[in-house]
Amino acid sequence: MTSPGARLDNVVSKLAGTLLEVLAGSIDGTTLITDVVVDDPREQAPVRPGAMLLCTAADVRDLPALLDRAVTRQAPALVVRAPLDLEPELRARIERSGVVLLGLAGGATWAQLVVLLRSLLSSSGSGEELLAGMPAEDSFALANAIGSLLDAPITIEDRNSQILAFSDRQNEADQTRIETILGRVVPQHARLAQERAGVFKRLYAGEKPVFIDTPQIEGVPGLPRVAIAVRAGDQVLGSIWAAVPGPLSDEKEQVLVDAAKVVALQLLRHRIGTDIDRQIRADLIATALTGGAPASGAIERLGLAHRTVTVLGLSLPNGNSTDTAAAGRTRRQTLERITDSFAFHLSVAVPGAVAALVGDVCYAIVPAPIRKGKENVTAMAQRVSNNFLDRTRDRPGGAAIGIGREVSSSDPAGLARSRHDADRTLRVLRQAPAGRVAVFADVQVDALLLEIGDQLHNQGGLLNGPIARLHHHDREHGTTMAETVAQWLDHLGNTLNAAAAMDVHPNTFRYRLRRAAEIAQLNLNDPDERFAAMLEFRLTRQRPSAESG
Repeated sequence: MTSPGARLDNVVSKLAGTLLEVLAGSIDGTTLITDVVVDDPREQAPVRPGAMLLCTAADVRDLPALLDRAVTRQAPALVVRAPLDLEPELRARIERSGVVLLGLAGGATWAQLVVLLRSLLSSSGSGEELLAGMPAEDSFALANAIGSLLDAPITIEDRNSQILAFSDRQNEADQTRIETILGRVVPQHARLAQERAGVFKRLYAGEKPVFIDTPQIEGVPGLPRVAIAVRAGDQVLGSIWAAVPGPLSDEKEQVLVDAAKVVALQLLRHRIGTDIDRQIRADLIATALTGGAPASGAIERLGLAHRTVTVLGLSLPNGNSTDTAAAGRTRRQTLERITDSFAFHLSVAVPGAVAALVGDVCYAIVPAPIRKGKENVTAMAQRVSNNFLDRTRDRPGGAAIGIGREVSSSDPAGLARSRHDADRTLRVLRQAPAGRVAVFADVQVDALLLEIGDQLHNQGGLLNGPIARLHHHDREHGTTMAETVAQWLDHLGNTLNAAAAMDVHPNTFRYRLRRAAEIAQLNLNDPDERFAAMLEFRLTRQRPSAESG
């Protein structure tokens, strides 16, 4: 097969972790793969420049000859079955040749790799690819075909029990299955019961179908299930679930095993297509928000030209796990899931809105309604964001959403400012309980104080000002002079209320206040000095370590 081609680094990145790993050699970002050839030693198929050679029967002894052939035919990559023990001399030879040696992951099949490579290399106008004689995109047709072969209603689910496709005849199952289809996810009570019974541990541990007595496990009437994990190599992509009256026959178990392989191809192909679309959208949004020369073109491609827009930023609180690597993976996965949910929510609530994960923040560009009403774009963005967080409040993550200023999409610099507003708003929200929405105009002073605190920190902290002198005195003598002044300032000079807040007699409070003013060398009758003291208090509360300067 031939095709316009795909960059080798993109091919490897899309299939890394599921099918391919780099064994030796360096990937050049300009290398193009234009062909896939299964290298059969008996047939010696013709190899065109740019081909990827799939060496299905090769071992380490065959590599020198295969490497020579790849160099001669200008094939930039070889694929062999992993793992492979490479001697240092052979590894160095591969590095010098410019050929990249890739390994097919354990448990993955060459057929899976060929189909996925064809999907990546095929041009958009090449016609619809078929899997098992059906359009590759028609997951529901595939589900119906499996259901017919098993004579049972089936669902295809991802690792989070989200429904990807389902067959006909679901009304023949039970109430749990009906709830699953209507909600497009396995009900939480059913999933929790299955987790407690160790269902998923059994399911993901083997490659054979598993019989599950769901009525007994869940404590509700219904049909048992037979399920099988859908795998690509060693990675579990999802599962197939059939509602059945009893265990399957050997013949039907084999049908389910074969069906899982076809579904694996479908899920991998769908994942690649989704990943490519997601990456393109993320690149366009990132470009649009940089404010540079290419921003206008990106806005045009996003369909947002000549609109009033605002930029939203969604992020999660930083974790405090001691397992940094594991915490990072979990946080990234949560971010990706919530980004997909937020993008879908926006697409329904605000036609034309786009969202994507850029770094550790999900950015959205939200346009004003074409038909102007009473609600402006900022108010609409705030309402839609609050609705989203209300719907996801019971899920882990604790997302916060910051909303930037309204700008014209024709002004790249304005878009960059709106993004900067969203970032600054998010930083303020991270200091407060999670799960909040704020508009930058409402938290601008808080953002400014954080930035002043940053500048002071970078310059060595606060010097020995009035409040710093009070804190120093309190540490030396065990007094509460700083709190006395703080309470008086917080209560706008109302001595009675400030004394009550500290639970002391007003006369005692007045004495302490006079004494504190002497220690701090602070004139509380001067509005400028009062403002400076309030600012110093605020900054030391943000960075307690700055008190000592």
